[in-house]
Amino acid sequence: MAVAVNADIAPVAENTPADASASSLPWPSERAGSWALFVVIFATFLNFFDTTVFAMLAERIKTSFNLSDSALGFVLGPARVVAFVFVGIPLSRLVDIYPRKYVLSASIAVLGGITALGGIAQNFAQLVGSRLFVGAGGAANGPGSYSLMADFFRPARYPVVFALMQLSYIGASALGVWGGGRLLALTDSLPEHTEVIGLSIFNWQWILIGIGVPCLLASIMFLTIREPARRNPPDAAPLVPADAPLGRKLLAFTGLDALKAINVRKAVYWPLFGALAMSAIESQGLPAWRVPFLARTYGWNEAEIGDFMAPLLLGASLAGLLVGGFFVTWMNKRNADGNIRATAIIFTCTTVFAIATPLMPSGELAIACMAMTSFFGLAGAPAQNGAIQRIAPNEMRGQVTALYLFMYTFFGAMGSFVIGTVSDVIVGDPAKLWQALLIVAAVFMPIATFFMYRAIKPYGEEVRRLQAAGL
Repeated sequence: MAVAVNADIAPVAENTPADASASSLPWPSERAGSWALFVVIFATFLNFFDTTVFAMLAERIKTSFNLSDSALGFVLGPARVVAFVFVGIPLSRLVDIYPRKYVLSASIAVLGGITALGGIAQNFAQLVGSRLFVGAGGAANGPGSYSLMADFFRPARYPVVFALMQLSYIGASALGVWGGGRLLALTDSLPEHTEVIGLSIFNWQWILIGIGVPCLLASIMFLTIREPARRNPPDAAPLVPADAPLGRKLLAFTGLDALKAINVRKAVYWPLFGALAMSAIESQGLPAWRVPFLARTYGWNEAEIGDFMAPLLLGASLAGLLVGGFFVTWMNKRNADGNIRATAIIFTCTTVFAIATPLMPSGELAIACMAMTSFFGLAGAPAQNGAIQRIAPNEMRGQVTALYLFMYTFFGAMGSFVIGTVSDVIVGDPAKLWQALLIVAAVFMPIATFFMYRAIKPYGEEVRRLQAAGL
């Protein structure tokens, strides 16, 4: 079966036989898959490293541009989501119809270029604009990477592969915190402003310029990947018929087809989407406010935070990935719904430490609780990602994954804004930021855990249906 795509608007992936089906195609070599996995990990590391380091700049951005907590929360999160809304889903459609290595190469190149441009922003509006386009540049990374890996490796390998992909997040979180703190300490020795060809650049902006450059290397590395054949089921029909009108072809780029496919089995998908959205508000909102929280509550500076937090986060994340991998594998051997059953248990533990973090009497204990939320977050992440890839239709896997990641990206980005708004509107005292963190964790994490438990039964039924169909 050919790739599910209208031939007059896009080529099929290279090396895909016209009459191939999922069962007849040979699997790519382990060597080719391993190289592709390495490139994906490296590019994703750069994506998350940008976000982590940018969060380390929070207090400097607030001071330089004289911002409220709400405005700071906006630039830390929602600013990069607006672009995702407009271009994320269309770009994921490109993932489904064009060779993914080209889409990923262009995506990471744009991410690096726009990040560097943020380093010369002259005012808050320009900084927000740069973050908008950073979101656009990174929008295709998740859908493209997961789609690529799903065609390089057998389903039984998904938990291991997706666990290894989490190394990018682990490394970026740890090195971003430590490196961001160290870089800020170095820039303190520079003048507060530097005049360059008529531009006034804050000392912290040189960090953004520097971290954009390696993305160009990742862009070139993607071009060396050998695109794998798409493993479509034998009964897969083209998403857009060859004789479809132009309006129908354009509609395919909106994600509505994937949304319809999801809604057909809404009992399976929507609880998973809901759980991810609610948990992302806390799990992505908290990292954006770590530095302001620790600085305002315990009086720590960025270098102190980075030196103490980085090794704890690194150790906790690696341990979580290892323990979670064994736990999920053990659960999957006993239950068709093992991915989601394991994640529900992990969510329960995450909730406890998320609520405990702002209540700690010292910065050391607060960071220890943050490390535990990272431990459980990484323990459950491969299972969640593997669960979606297991049930997503191959012919629209890019868009299904994009919609799933949109919930994570959108609500995660909104998390920083929610915390900032709660701080300004409900708490009313920037020095009591810990109360805003407590409110957000106590509201959203229990809801996320409830949704995940609700997903266990329908997910297990869907996996058994796919197994019966030989998929």
